Amino acid sequence: MKGPPKRFTPVPYAYHQCVDVEIVDVTNLGQGVGRDREWVIMVPYCLPGERVRARIFRNHATYSEADLIDVITPSPGRRAPGCPHFTECGGCQYQHMRLSAQRLLKQRQVAQLFRRIGGIEAPPVMPTLGDEHAYGYRSKLTPHYSASREVIGFMRAGRRQILDIADCPLGRPALRAALPGARRALRERPQSSGRKARGGTLLLRESVQETVITDMKAVAEAEVRGLALRFVAGEFFQTNPTMLERMVDVMRAAISESGVRYLVDAYCGVGLFALTCADLVEKSLGLEISEPAVNLAEANAQRNRITNARFLAGDANSLFQEVAFPPEASALIIDPPRKGCDPGFLAQAAAFKPKVIAYMSCDPATQARDVRILCAAGWNVTSITPIDLFPQTRHIESLAILRADEQAPRADSGDADNTPQP
Repeated sequence: MKGPPKRFTPVPYAYHQCVDVEIVDVTNLGQGVGRDREWVIMVPYCLPGERVRARIFRNHATYSEADLIDVITPSPGRRAPGCPHFTECGGCQYQHMRLSAQRLLKQRQVAQLFRRIGGIEAPPVMPTLGDEHAYGYRSKLTPHYSASREVIGFMRAGRRQILDIADCPLGRPALRAALPGARRALRERPQSSGRKARGGTLLLRESVQETVITDMKAVAEAEVRGLALRFVAGEFFQTNPTMLERMVDVMRAAISESGVRYLVDAYCGVGLFALTCADLVEKSLGLEISEPAVNLAEANAQRNRITNARFLAGDANSLFQEVAFPPEASALIIDPPRKGCDPGFLAQAAAFKPKVIAYMSCDPATQARDVRILCAAGWNVTSITPIDLFPQTRHIESLAILRADEQAPRADSGDADNTPQP
């Protein structure tokens, strides 16, 4: 057996010591939380309530990390994975769970983050919104390739190394059909003379009518609630088409129920929410720091004959200077990147003080952090809806609805029974 790494600390466990532990929780990073007496051991691919055998490979000051060796007492939520590369490929963390178990776990994780980071004692977290598509939902795949082009696939779990993978069951049928040809074409493509061979990333993006685009700079198109929206294929656009419509429906319901007449869509991109919600308000305004995205948003409005939406490009610290809507009749949509909002943007939002804020996030941890700041500035959380855009993975989309103090009771006075307990 290979010996321990040079920097391995043999306390409280020896290298590769096996320990039987009870899994009490799963973190939002997909790691099972096991306990051996009072000591925490992190073990992947587990479910709460299971007893497992784990093999230690690293000790930290307050916890240890281990590999899963055997499941002694399985959870009723456990199932066989649908991909032969599961646990080797780093793309999925939850294929060992039934879909119902994944969604209950994601609901609980969002509640925990809003309690721990957001400071909300009884966060009103709704059941996770999802559909029946456990596999075959992704409209974009980005396999990586090595400098030699012999290895084409996805990153190994826990390692900066590419695993050769010829198929991904998360991909939509058109992408899975196109992947073998894309791999073959890459290997047959001549290397540029005079340049050192380098690795890179392929793109397979589904556009309308199951067309597969491989050019990062090409324009793709998606249909969302009857609107044709164009975007750059290699840039961000949600990759689960059926759940994207459900996500838009949740956003539309929040805007409609608020009774506002004006809509400001910050981080608007190519106009997804500003356009799909435009029929609910008198005027819709999209704000975005990327001028090319604003140009596409304007073109999308014209293509879909939406006349009450306009778009502005500007610096993140001065986006609200052009907003002339009355705050008490306005809703603000926030849909930032994974890192969340910067303090300057949150200060602008607080100064604008709209009637309602609808905060969509792909990282509930940074969302909870930002919501805590907004609550301190005069808003209360009325609902939080986890959205399962990425089944089989740890990733969670989350929509938090906030209202100013005079429009809603405090979030911690709501019915705590909606919040799943750890």
